[in-house]
Amino acid sequence: MRKDIGYYMSLPYTIILVPSSEGGYAVKIAELPGCISQGDSIEDAVKMIEDAKLCWLDAAIEDRLNIPEPEKEYFPQEA
Repeated sequence: MRKDIGYYMSLPYTIILVPSSEGGYAVKIAELPGCISQGDSIEDAVKMIEDAKLCWLDAAIEDRLNIPEPEKEYFPQEA
């Protein structure tokens, strides 16, 4: 059974955020090759990578490509 975009969007993919020397942030999803974006602030970069992830997944599903899933589940620590 083929999984839909909602399934993949709900997975806890690893987001890597790197400050840019020019200002702002570069951001990528570790498990999705080429899924990258940037933003002026951390919040903007996270929002932009969500849009990039949606586009990446949509294209991969349309092209019937193998879509990697996160290797481990992320559980936030409670304060």
